[in-house]
Amino acid sequence: MKVQKIKRFHPKISSLPHLGMWISIVLFLFSCGPQSRDGINEDEFAGYWYKGLAEINVFDLTQMRYGEERRGNAVMIFVTEDFSRRKQVKLDDPGGAGADARKVMKLNMTRDFVTGVYPYHTMLSVFTPVNDEVNSFKLTASVTEWCGQAFTQMNWRNSGYLVQMFSYFESEGDQELKIDAKPEDELFNLIRLNPDLIPTGDVRLIPSLIYQRFSHTPLKAERAEISIEQGSENTKELIVEYPSLKRTLTVRFKQFFPYEILSWEEVQTKPNGDQEITKAVRKKLELLDYWEKNESVFEPLRKDLGF
Repeated sequence: MKVQKIKRFHPKISSLPHLGMWISIVLFLFSCGPQSRDGINEDEFAGYWYKGLAEINVFDLTQMRYGEERRGNAVMIFVTEDFSRRKQVKLDDPGGAGADARKVMKLNMTRDFVTGVYPYHTMLSVFTPVNDEVNSFKLTASVTEWCGQAFTQMNWRNSGYLVQMFSYFESEGDQELKIDAKPEDELFNLIRLNPDLIPTGDVRLIPSLIYQRFSHTPLKAERAEISIEQGSENTKELIVEYPSLKRTLTVRFKQFFPYEILSWEEVQTKPNGDQEITKAVRKKLELLDYWEKNESVFEPLRKDLGF
């Protein structure tokens, strides 16, 4: 039987460039992960936001609807949670999730008001990563009233938002679309993380999901001019102007950590030049583990919150 000799591989100098190429590819792949946010003081942030409490802000609301001012309440609840980057849901077992676990700032924002005989309820949820320099992982919005309900969900996938829209209106129906832009609704969370994270100047924005539901305009990226101006008494104002929509959002907040939101206002200029103004002014703030207080004995706390 003839025995074959085993050929030994001797790397040549000419193979070194190929080795360098593979090293470059590996380094590139590892560098494609999300970058860390700058500008967040971790000790200061943890001292306020990682105490197991939610910050509940209650506002007096003046909501324009059907050409009239409606009085009601708005609530903004800010809390940090452990979130799945892959599934984009709250984690049941953060310790077992490994690298999939992400800390997010969650905003739940509601508006309640009445139009004539029937009530309106809106809810917006925004999940913004605390440490990753990427857009909010997920946003949802719903509007319910006696005529029916509508729901929108946006998930950050492959450098853009996968948007699903569901509505009882025939002309809107069920839709899916992709939008590559920053959402206006995450600006509230960026204020709470650090206002310096907010891009200024000419920016492509996805307008507020609640605004889109009320105006029945197509959901798409719009050009917006963003600025942050110094206010009075240690406050600042975030101003977002949409020239094409004739709409301006102004958010007033404290200029020092934890950057509490004091009020917000939306001004819509109609074709005839009239302005419709929706505004909310804060009246109460409480730090509360509300999820632990679901027994009837805790109902008096609602009065403390201004309800």
